[in-house]
Amino acid sequence: MLEDLTLPAQLAEDAAERLLRYVRYDTQSDEESDTYPSTPGQLVLLRLLRDELEEVGLADATIDEHGYVTATLAATVEHEVPTIALFAHVDTAREVTGAGVSPQRVRYEGGEIRLGDSGQTIRPEQSPELANHVGHELITTDGTTLLGADDKAGAAEIMAAVAHLVAHPEIPHGTVKIAFNPDEEIGRGVVYFPVESFGAAAAYTVDGATAGELQAETFSGAQVRMRIHGRSIHPGWAKGELVNAIKLAGEILARLPQDALSPETTEEREGYVHPVVIEGDSSEVELRFIVRDFDDTRLAEHIALLHGFAEDVCAAEQRCTIEVEDRIQYRNPRVAIERRPEILTNLEEAIRRVGLEPKQTSIRGGTDGSVLTEMGLTSANVFTGGHDAHSEREWICVEDMGLAAATLVELARVWAE
Repeated sequence: MLEDLTLPAQLAEDAAERLLRYVRYDTQSDEESDTYPSTPGQLVLLRLLRDELEEVGLADATIDEHGYVTATLAATVEHEVPTIALFAHVDTAREVTGAGVSPQRVRYEGGEIRLGDSGQTIRPEQSPELANHVGHELITTDGTTLLGADDKAGAAEIMAAVAHLVAHPEIPHGTVKIAFNPDEEIGRGVVYFPVESFGAAAAYTVDGATAGELQAETFSGAQVRMRIHGRSIHPGWAKGELVNAIKLAGEILARLPQDALSPETTEEREGYVHPVVIEGDSSEVELRFIVRDFDDTRLAEHIALLHGFAEDVCAAEQRCTIEVEDRIQYRNPRVAIERRPEILTNLEEAIRRVGLEPKQTSIRGGTDGSVLTEMGLTSANVFTGGHDAHSEREWICVEDMGLAAATLVELARVWAE
């Protein structure tokens, strides 16, 4: 069991201070960028993390040409222990701006939380987890930006855990590798990561939500792009000639089910097709979808459904053309993790040691761990304490940050045992 019952509280303050610092950096990634990382702001924070790793005593901390920050925490035991790795990403999502984040630290006494003068509020009926945090310290936004706890909280918790392990060499643990990466939110977070030379036997992405949760399963994800080409002409002479690409896009969107197969109508293990971008004009429009399902066969069926919509619209209006491209972004890592039961068993034990009951859930999304697992580095996911990500109502519990960091300390200990 956890020997120092004050450890989560000690680590909570360290992790919270780091998060409050990290979220002030604008690290929003950009899917349309052809650079890697996709935005320069991510490199600013990544370099800071490299420097902080050096400051706590990891002499080999480095950043490579792709922005990957890596470092090694040396073992404190002589017997052989598998090397584990801890990952967190620094980029934030495209849905809400991450520039000018003004974090608010509040003690929650119940009811709704007003977010500055923005008019935004966090309401218990819309964020049910709030009910479990009366009397706790929370970090929120001012209602005009997202917070960035997804996943700067993971980075802060890893840093707090590493700093504690360095300061306490009496804690038995094997070699622990640290990695911070860009561009997870656009599905390119670890595509260039040097898995083979990294030298880890198992990995954990610190990118979850509710305290005590762990995940071995994510959606499989795909992206579908449609480029719709209409037929242009001056609208004054358009009769019988104009083919409006915007209206064709509307016809495709109208074919989506109204009461199924969308994020707003599905839950648990139900997949979805989600339009996320529409750009263009009457002559040409791009429609972009993300497609998700836990089952790869159903994922393929959802992709085929979109192809069919495009074919149907073109069949009805043969003067248009619609180019459809699809690509797999990541796969559900469940099967690979099932072959390595110790990865979850050790994580569950670590969670118990900080006083929580582990709860295994499935992620209705993806993590870098999905891609790492497919690349040969089997990875599970750990909670951070963050909630309502990708929105102005994002928040995180400071106490839960301490529990997450303490779980990482105990995880290293468990592997050494």
